[in-house]
Amino acid sequence: MQKIISFVISEAKKLKKGTVLEYKPSESAPKHSASAIPLQFEAKKLTKNIGGLPAQFAIRSYPPNHLLIEATIEVDDIFSENALTLREQLVEACQDISQKQGGSLDMSEEYSIALVSGYSGDPQQFFNKSPHIAAFLKSERIPLDDNEIHYTLSNQIKYGKDDLVIVDWDGAFVFDVEGKVDDVVNLFETANLQLLRYRSLDKELDERLHKVTRFGIVTVPTTLSLMKNKRDIATAFQEIIRVRTEAIADFEAIDRDIKLIGDWYSARLYDCISKKFKFDEWKRHVQEKLESLEDIYTIVAENFSVSRHQFLELIQILLFFVLQAGWFALIILEFFYFTK
Repeated sequence: MQKIISFVISEAKKLKKGTVLEYKPSESAPKHSASAIPLQFEAKKLTKNIGGLPAQFAIRSYPPNHLLIEATIEVDDIFSENALTLREQLVEACQDISQKQGGSLDMSEEYSIALVSGYSGDPQQFFNKSPHIAAFLKSERIPLDDNEIHYTLSNQIKYGKDDLVIVDWDGAFVFDVEGKVDDVVNLFETANLQLLRYRSLDKELDERLHKVTRFGIVTVPTTLSLMKNKRDIATAFQEIIRVRTEAIADFEAIDRDIKLIGDWYSARLYDCISKKFKFDEWKRHVQEKLESLEDIYTIVAENFSVSRHQFLELIQILLFFVLQAGWFALIILEFFYFTK
């Protein structure tokens, strides 16, 4: 049996929660490993005709704000060019359903898995079709160079003698005799969810950095500018504190979830996926922006202290002049009183 499993994960504001789906890790996995896999909730299932074949779609969610559309279709020849066409149509259908359910097209991740089952012997027997495997993994129709094909197929993990998983950025090839790959699919969905969370956090930090620097609060403001933009600066200051706190919490949550994946095979597979998805680079990139936000937080705190001191000094000076004006007026009134 040969199948294509495509899914799209996107950000969404309104979600229909549905029924919780139980994740069953392998027997060798420690009990805590299940908590590393975010819970999925299934709201609806439906069937659509894709390329003349029936495809099963599941509308799921990762509360509070991520929507998952998963599609499965059986194919006659996973190594044919028609498989690429079906893959593209599946992803397009998933995106369409996602948008109708309130999912964001810009903040989304798509992925496709080719499943081969029901064979006997070592999966290496299918490597005579390596150009077709690489083409599916990269969703590429042009003939690939031999070196590129070799590099693409090198990122793989093998546990038993008759199973194999090949991982790439856009897709994966899974060889499993029994075809029981729900846990593997779940890991790929979790990895794409984590990637989308990194992207979302990176975008949020970019927007906030831009917003707080618009007010010119990274330099010492003058007393006049402080009085003029007091409300805007105060709002920006509050946003720095909030975003900094939320970013640290999200960042640590992502890191913690990844570390909790427990059994040996799942941990190795997830490590293989995370290297292909460049999680370490994303982590470093986000950390740098988080540090920049912390620097701005420090600068703003110092500038507000300086500006507040300047503001109080201005009030003292104004009150002094008011007092002097009062005394001057009193002297004039006394002068006219005694000379009258």
